[in-house]
Amino acid sequence: MWRKNKLQMPVKSTDSLIGHGGTLEGKLNCDTNLRIEGNFSGEIHCQGTVTVGEQGTVRSSIRAQDIIIAGKVFGDVIADQRLMMTDTGQLHGNILAGSLSIMEGSVLNGSVAMAEEPATEKAGGLQKKEHADKAGKRGSKQAETA
Repeated sequence: MWRKNKLQMPVKSTDSLIGHGGTLEGKLNCDTNLRIEGNFSGEIHCQGTVTVGEQGTVRSSIRAQDIIIAGKVFGDVIADQRLMMTDTGQLHGNILAGSLSIMEGSVLNGSVAMAEEPATEKAGGLQKKEHADKAGKRGSKQAETA
């Protein structure tokens, strides 16, 4: 009848929403995406994307993988991957981000610091290529003289 070793279905992540007209105050930790269309005050720590909608106002520090600002944010933000400010976005605070996109019309009052990205090529990679080119030239010169 009932099996002890049931296969459990993976739980789908759902987005969290603070809707227009809603007000929330406190510390918010979430593993999913978060969208704010209302008002929030406190701290936000999110493993997904935090989106502050055009009607949203946030008086908080925000830390998330990705942050999209289309409304008003008063506080420091840390985007582990990227921060995007739309043409209606306003940020009054400091930024630390892996990459940054600021559209014309947005307002930024604060400082910006970018996270360093690792080098894509190994050091000395160009030298190996030059040696191969010189060896190829020597071989063609020797063939010409013979």
